[in-house]
Amino acid sequence: MDEVLLRSLAPSVLGILVRRGADFAAAEDAVQDAMVEAVRVWPADPPRDPKGWLVTVAWRRFLDGARADAARRRREDRVEEEPEPGPASAVDDTLQLYFLCAHPSLTPPSAVALTLRAVGGLTTRQIAQAYLVPEATMAQRISRAKRTVSGVRFDRPGDVATVLRVLYLVFNEGYSGDVDLAAEAIRLTRQLAEAIDHPEVAGLLALMLLHHARRGTRTASDGSLVPLAEQDRGRWDTGLIAEGVGILQAALGRDRLGEFQAQAAIAALHADAPTAEETDWVQIVEWYDELARLTESSVVRLNRAVAVGEADGPRAGLAALGELDGSLPRHTAVAAYLHERDGDLEMAARLYAEAAHRAPDLAERDHLTRQAARLNARRRR
Repeated sequence: MDEVLLRSLAPSVLGILVRRGADFAAAEDAVQDAMVEAVRVWPADPPRDPKGWLVTVAWRRFLDGARADAARRRREDRVEEEPEPGPASAVDDTLQLYFLCAHPSLTPPSAVALTLRAVGGLTTRQIAQAYLVPEATMAQRISRAKRTVSGVRFDRPGDVATVLRVLYLVFNEGYSGDVDLAAEAIRLTRQLAEAIDHPEVAGLLALMLLHHARRGTRTASDGSLVPLAEQDRGRWDTGLIAEGVGILQAALGRDRLGEFQAQAAIAALHADAPTAEETDWVQIVEWYDELARLTESSVVRLNRAVAVGEADGPRAGLAALGELDGSLPRHTAVAAYLHERDGDLEMAARLYAEAAHRAPDLAERDHLTRQAARLNARRRR
């Protein structure tokens, strides 16, 4: 059973149902039902045309639901015709569906959350972690978004900024989370860059390529995290780095700076340093200043505190960190790192242990636990 194939086909099947007039929420339910049926049936009887099979089954499930619901009987005239037999269209509808989900009737945060759930394949928990909100809050947001677009015709696509935000979050989850979606996010962003001449589209593509270039070095063979400073830079993909830097330079030359270009500039400075010690932290702080101005993001300011600690010393970093809310995710881990740099091993070990208890995933928790154990061992020597 090829779960990767199944996941990759779902957005296109959803797009076909929506374009045929299906209510978005009902279409999403029908596609999910079809995927469950595929998991049950395909191992023993794999279809010759997987996409066509999913379209047919999903459409029938939608029709069954429409017939069973008296309130939807007015739609039956539109949806009664079943798709013609034969191979389904090979056209990739995924990017179009991203735009359709970013509907003008939704606020940008709601559109992003809905698209990540319905098209990106992320769980409500993963989306909540990306937005730094409780899972229950995100579940309510997604439910409200579904209710808002229920019965709405998806003939007015949303704006580029919302689609870029979705692609960015899908890439981040695929890059560091439970589901491998990074390559798919890059593929769709390449498509968007070919279709739209927009510096922020180029900036996002450059950012993805620069991060993806070092993906193979971010974890050790046992699955443990490898911090940036300890990664084997000889294994970074120089081809992706060169492509990302070239795309970024062209975008920056248009003098329409946006947050993705600023993030890509920071990634490029890391990629350009032969060693961690040769990183141009002063320039990185300057780019974080630009990024903070553009986004007003507390997460950006948290990362800026780390950069300040590298450029101007750990005391300066701790001063910058002190201006932020201590409940911010990873705030304690950053404090631990800066205290270690400042030589306060006892405080750093305690903070690493505290940060481990708050870590959002097992890999990060194990990494922070090892950091605490390392410092405690040093103190005992």
